[in-house]
Amino acid sequence: MSGPRPVVLSGPSGAGKSTLLKRLMKEYEGVFGFSVSHTTRNPRPGEENGKDYHFVTREKMQDGIDNGEFIENAEFSGNMYGTSKSSIEDVQAQNLICILDVDIQGVKNIKKTDLNPIYIFIQPPSMEILEKRLRDRQTETEESLQKRLEAARIDMELSKEPGVFDMVIINDDLEEAYEKLKSVLIEEIQKVQDSKE
Repeated sequence: MSGPRPVVLSGPSGAGKSTLLKRLMKEYEGVFGFSVSHTTRNPRPGEENGKDYHFVTREKMQDGIDNGEFIENAEFSGNMYGTSKSSIEDVQAQNLICILDVDIQGVKNIKKTDLNPIYIFIQPPSMEILEKRLRDRQTETEESLQKRLEAARIDMELSKEPGVFDMVIINDDLEEAYEKLKSVLIEEIQKVQDSKE
């Protein structure tokens, strides 16, 4: 695949990935693009098909996985999620840095491909703060909240394995976390900006 190196961003729900990404995309407009993931879950209020996710049936998604069209996929809370090769190529074709927001399982799957991304893990300051952030959203049932917290514990353990991530950023101070994120991406950002001049 040609174009700038993609960025694989991982970290538990509530660690602050979206906040950091929105800021990055605002500061560097026209540099980043999202690969839109596929999912079998139903859209939440305000979500748009093709923009937030490609909402598909389980059968359609399973066919795509069986045909090798996905670089990673996982099942969470009874729903399937995945990243198709074509959604990454769509972003790279526009000479943008493709951002992939995936879980640890996805990271391990991507390691087996020829994608060569920059791997970054965003970590909450503590499990207590993560739990508070998730509760404050009020989007979860107690059961799904506990599942998310358990998944977060596992992810945070796995993120400590040497060689899995190029950088682990602890998001306890948004400014600092953002500066670290920028520092690890600045070379690719520069490439994209230079190519547009």
